[in-house]
Amino acid sequence: MTSVELRQLRYFVAVAEELNFGRAAERLLIAGPSLSQQIKALERDLGVRLFDRDRRSVALTPAGSALLPHSRALLERADDLQLRARRLSGSEPVRLGYVNWLPPDLTARTAPVAQVHVDAWVAPSHTQVARVADGSLDVAVCWVPTGSLEERGLRARLVGADRLYAVAVGDATGDVAAQDTDVLLDDDTTSWSSWNAYAEALAKSTGARAVHISDGGITGPAFFDHVRRSGRPVINSPKGQTSPLPSDLVRRAVVGPEVYWTWSLVWRRNEVRSSVLAAVDALCDGVGDLGIHASGAWLPDCDPYRQ
Repeated sequence: MTSVELRQLRYFVAVAEELNFGRAAERLLIAGPSLSQQIKALERDLGVRLFDRDRRSVALTPAGSALLPHSRALLERADDLQLRARRLSGSEPVRLGYVNWLPPDLTARTAPVAQVHVDAWVAPSHTQVARVADGSLDVAVCWVPTGSLEERGLRARLVGADRLYAVAVGDATGDVAAQDTDVLLDDDTTSWSSWNAYAEALAKSTGARAVHISDGGITGPAFFDHVRRSGRPVINSPKGQTSPLPSDLVRRAVVGPEVYWTWSLVWRRNEVRSSVLAAVDALCDGVGDLGIHASGAWLPDCDPYRQ
């Protein structure tokens, strides 16, 4: 038993609850083969078989059924111990930056484990990534490519996702193929570097038409003017997802593929403060995949959650 890890017990409980390795892997945000290997290692360390499995079904063995409630109880005690330790770790606030979106239940999730201070400087994703890396922020909600995580020594977990839609002139509100849309790229890379990288990948991958602009019209009234001039549906950026549309414009779902933008919670790889790590867990645990791994969903190659 000395080699059994809490992580493996969490994997065991997830598979036992799902009775499907694929669904359990998605829930745990790990690869299916890795999950299967960890379960086999746990069975080897415990000296019992936990599951009967074949290509069609997964079922608990009698030993697995007997150990499941004890595993749940042990995990609950471990979680309680971690929570108590985090509450005793000090009162230094966790500094959190964001772009334009925050989890609606941020306070409810983090209040029991950390004092979170939301930074007043709303800045683009690449700026917030840099601020976390240099220590100006502890965590940030932003879009981040895999390369930036590696270059800046950061970690990221999925905290939210937007399915992007298109805005068009007229009365037609039906689905529109991604290849029949426009996507705007702004010459102002100081403000729109992250969006431009995303939009370029979108155009290259889906056949959407890239349109270069220089007036800041990625969002706001200038964006609506670009839609009116385009003659084609235009992909709306994450900053414009909740903006009300003028009466002469309509929202249209993008398909073939469905286009997703991910929001990451980013923190430093060498972070050791329990309050920061507790805030990360509080905000990200239980989030799931938010549809980004569904059949027909699209993420750029550089997205850390692309499978």
